[in-house]
Amino acid sequence: MNTPSELKYTKDHEWIKIEGNVATIGITDFAQGELGDIVYVDVDTVDDDLEGGAVFGSVEAVKTVSDLFLPVSGKVIEFNSELEAQPELLNTDPYGNGWIIKLEVADGADHAELLSAEEYQAILG
Repeated sequence: MNTPSELKYTKDHEWIKIEGNVATIGITDFAQGELGDIVYVDVDTVDDDLEGGAVFGSVEAVKTVSDLFLPVSGKVIEFNSELEAQPELLNTDPYGNGWIIKLEVADGADHAELLSAEEYQAILG
């Protein structure tokens, strides 16, 4: 399983890459494998200010729907529109073209719950 070391992770299987005050967020390779074939991504929170841990959207796979949780507080500033036509990007390229949202990280956002790649791997066993 692929767990890039330059990213941070959550216990809910999201990844986050913070550059300055903008974060790119998606789901992990483990998460997409557990979900199976992803057929739809729903994010209706663009321009919303949300707290860390809040639901920012959902992913629908053939057999299940899973909520997406925000790793840190901030304002959702962009949804990856490529996912509208190609939701399977979450399966084929979860850390690249399969990113889900960009977030303007709130001042003072708590990063304490974010996990390193090693810590995330340890949770998975």
